[in-house]
Amino acid sequence: MGRPLEGLMVVAIEQAVAAPFASSRLADAGARVVKVERPEGDFARGYDAVAAGQSSYFVWLNRGKESHVLPAGKAALTALIAEADVLIQNLKPGSLERLGFGRAELRARYPKLITCSISGYGEAGPMADRKAYDLLIQAESGLCSITGGPAEPSRVGVSIVDIATGATAYSAILEALIKRGITGLGSDISVSMFDVIAEWLTVPLLNHEGGKTPKRVGLAHPSIAPYGVFNTQDQRPILISIQSDREWRDLCEHFLERPELGRSAAFESNVLRVQNRSATDAIVAEAFEKKTSDEAIALLKAAGIAFAAVNDMQGLSGHPQLRRIEVQTPRGIVALPAPAPIFADETRDYGAVPALGGN
Repeated sequence: MGRPLEGLMVVAIEQAVAAPFASSRLADAGARVVKVERPEGDFARGYDAVAAGQSSYFVWLNRGKESHVLPAGKAALTALIAEADVLIQNLKPGSLERLGFGRAELRARYPKLITCSISGYGEAGPMADRKAYDLLIQAESGLCSITGGPAEPSRVGVSIVDIATGATAYSAILEALIKRGITGLGSDISVSMFDVIAEWLTVPLLNHEGGKTPKRVGLAHPSIAPYGVFNTQDQRPILISIQSDREWRDLCEHFLERPELGRSAAFESNVLRVQNRSATDAIVAEAFEKKTSDEAIALLKAAGIAFAAVNDMQGLSGHPQLRRIEVQTPRGIVALPAPAPIFADETRDYGAVPALGGN
């Protein structure tokens, strides 16, 4: 059985992470993705050299694409766009228009074409012309203010704004493809990095506007308790998550061995436990300190309490749950974490990572 987007052609005038993330998912699903690069290449090719001597970012996000370095002038790009079903671009706002490919003109000329433009701050507004990259948006949006420990704000450890924006663009393109299948008409989509992460920050924003500005709490949850890391007798950190008052009562009975705390006036509801977080965490920490890691894990399992190891990248590298795929690159095979969706009726193959101009 063929992949779902076979026969679809995508032109991607893209660089870095956000747009390549979206187009890589289209390529995985079978679309022909033509990546248009400058003569010096997508600058993400130079971010690092850890994946068989190549950039980890580029290897991850450009499998299954063709790389085209076009000659000067409009003719070659015009020819590509004329064949395209989807045009993705994350140039600076107005750049495509200055090249002679305004979106209104494209819609008039190619009514079935789906265009998706990714920007930092959108097409209008006081910051529309400002350069934007992942960490800049993390800071500007306030995400850093709620990330890290109490001492100082921190970057989220992956390019979360870029990835979220790419995933949002991908889902919007799929919606547009469904719409085109019904109406026969394309769409003109705009996605800004700031809008994406601002929407993801709805809960902390509403808490702030409701008078409860979130504080940085490290490996804990700002609005649930107990939900954090506790050390066992043998100094193994274990993160537990109590999601309901019923689970709290189970923890009290089977792990803390203090069932009366389950309905205590100070701890019986999550709101009370958050208000009394220091006391709540102290009680749980004392119970962990009396148990070895094996004992603690066995009791947590028996009580039905959610928990996790506090791993690092070495832990992920050898994790028994990690699935991998292998992709061919110009310098050999690289093993990557597998995309999350698993299709029961499809064995998916993943295309090679292109050399610059390797179409």
